[in-house]
Amino acid sequence: MRLKISKSKNASSLYVIKSIYKNGKRTSKIVEKLGTYADLQEQLNGVDPIEWAKEYIEKLNKETEKKERTVTIQCSTSKLIAKDEDNLFNGGYIFLQKIYYELGLDKICSCISNKYKFEFNLDSILSRLIYGRIIFPSSKLGTSKLSEKFIEKPKFKLHHIYRALEIIAKESSFLQSELYKNSLKISKRNTGILYYDCTNYFFEIEEEKGLKQYGVSKEHRPNPIVQMGLFMDGNGVPLAFNINKGNTNEQITLKPLEEQIIKDFELSKFIVCTDAGLASNANRQFNNLSERAFITTQSIKKLKKKLKDWAISKDGWKLLNENKIYNIDDLEKDEEHFDKYYDKIFYKEQWINENDLEQKIIVTYSLKYKNYQKNIRNTQIERAKNLIKNNPQKLRKTNANDYKRFIIKTSVTKAGEIADKDILSINDEIIRLEEIYDGLYAVCTNLDDNISEIIKINQRRWEIEESFRIMKTEFKARPVYLSRDDRIEAHFTTCFISLMIYRYLEKRLDEKFTVNQIIDTLKNMNFLKVTGDGYIPTYKRTDLTDAIHDKFGFRTDYQIVTNKEMKKILISTKSK
Repeated sequence: MRLKISKSKNASSLYVIKSIYKNGKRTSKIVEKLGTYADLQEQLNGVDPIEWAKEYIEKLNKETEKKERTVTIQCSTSKLIAKDEDNLFNGGYIFLQKIYYELGLDKICSCISNKYKFEFNLDSILSRLIYGRIIFPSSKLGTSKLSEKFIEKPKFKLHHIYRALEIIAKESSFLQSELYKNSLKISKRNTGILYYDCTNYFFEIEEEKGLKQYGVSKEHRPNPIVQMGLFMDGNGVPLAFNINKGNTNEQITLKPLEEQIIKDFELSKFIVCTDAGLASNANRQFNNLSERAFITTQSIKKLKKKLKDWAISKDGWKLLNENKIYNIDDLEKDEEHFDKYYDKIFYKEQWINENDLEQKIIVTYSLKYKNYQKNIRNTQIERAKNLIKNNPQKLRKTNANDYKRFIIKTSVTKAGEIADKDILSINDEIIRLEEIYDGLYAVCTNLDDNISEIIKINQRRWEIEESFRIMKTEFKARPVYLSRDDRIEAHFTTCFISLMIYRYLEKRLDEKFTVNQIIDTLKNMNFLKVTGDGYIPTYKRTDLTDAIHDKFGFRTDYQIVTNKEMKKILISTKSK
C-alpha cells in the first residue's frame, strides 16, 4: 500500500491505495480515503498530513504483512527426500541465546580468545555447551553431535571442545567476575543477602586422583566425589562457585570463596545465610567482621542443656509483632486455638556468648510445621513396620534419617531369655525423643534486626538447595565422566553459567512455570525445515510458549517462519 494525493480545483485529497492485478493487467485500488489536506491539517493540530499519512500507511503495511503473508509449498509424491540430510531442528535454544548475549558472554569469550590467540571459536563452543546442558544434557561428545540439531550450526570440531575446556577452567574466576559485572546491566542484584551451600557430585571412575576423592557422599554412593560450593544472591541468582576435593571439610570452603567475592566483585556489606553444617565458629567469626553478618540454622539437639531446656520449654513464646506470652501446650489442646494459630509462627529469642562471639539464638515454633514432621515420621514408622513384617533381611540402615532408625533389634524375649533369633520391633523411645522437637526450628545470628525479617531471609535457603537439584537432575551434572581436573573445573563452570541463564529465563517468565515445564518446552520447540521456504513449527502452542514469545518480543509460532524472518529473529537474539 502507498499514498496517493489527488488534486482538484478546490482541494488536495489523500488516499491509501494498493496495486492489484485485473485481467492480467496491473492497476490500483483505493483502500481508504484519509481526507483532504486542509481537513487533516486541522485535525492533526499542525502535524504535516503527508508525513502522518506515510507513517500510517507504513503501520498498515506491517499489519497486513503479518495477516496476509502466505507461503505455498510444493511437494512431490514421486521425489525422494535428500539422503543423509537433517530436516528437523531445535529452536528452543534461541531464547537462551538472547540471555547469553545480554550477559555479554560473546564479548567475554572474545577477550579470552585475544589473550590466548587460539584458532577455534570459543564463543561457539561455550554457548553450545550451555544450551546443550539445559536442553540436551549429555557428554561432551554427545553435546557436539546434538549441537547439529540447533537451527544454527556449530563452528567447531570435537577436539576443539576438549581444548576449550582447558581454557574455560583457567579463566573460571574471570568468567564469574565478568558475568557478575555484566549481570548488573540487565538486572538488579540483591547482594545484601548471600546464600551459601555445598554439595558433591559422584564419578563413574572409581580411581582417586586430584579433585576426585572418596568423601561423605550426599547421595550415599560408594564412588569418588568432587565438592561444589555455591553462593547465590538474595534474588535466587547464582553469584559464584568453587570446586574442591571430595574429601574436603565443607566448613572450610566458605571463606576462600567469600574472600574471592569481596575482592573480585568489590562487595563488602552483606549477610551470609547458611545451614548448620556450614556454621562453624570460624565462619561465624569471619562474618562478624567489617560490615558483614551471618544467619545460620542451629541444631536444637546440639545446644548445651540449659539452652536446650529453654528452647523446648512450652512456655515463653511470642507471636511476631505481639508482646503477649503464649504456652504452646494450650494451643495444641484447644481446638479453637489450634485452628486460629495453625499458620502462625511463634518465637523466643536470647543473646548468648559462645567462643567469644556474641550472637542471638532465635527459636521458632509452628503448629503447621509440627504436623508436617509428625506426618513424615508416621509414614516412616509404617514403612518400618512393613519391613519388620515382610522383609526383615533388608534392615541395614544407610543414614541418620533412614526410616529404619525406628527399628530396634534384640536377642532376648520379654521374659529375659535368649531368643533363637533376633527380634525386631519399633523403638518407642526414639519416637518419643523425636516428638520433643516437633514444630521447632532455630537460627543463630549476630544481627539485632527485626525477627520477622531474619526468619524471612532464612526461609529462602530452599532456593539454593533447588539450584543444586536442578543441576543434578535437569542438567544431569552427575555422574561426571571426565577425569582431568581442568576439564572437571570447566564442566562445573558451564553448569554454573547454565544455571545463571536458566534463572534469568525463569524470572523473565515471572516465575509462573516449573523447571520441568520450561525445559521440556525448550526441548520440544522443533522446526521442520522446508528448503527455500522456511521453518514450520512442529511443537504445541501453549500458555508457556505464548508467554516466552511475549517476553522476548518475537514469535516463532506462525504456521511457517520464512527464512528471512528466522534470520531476523536470530540476529535479534544476538543484539543487546
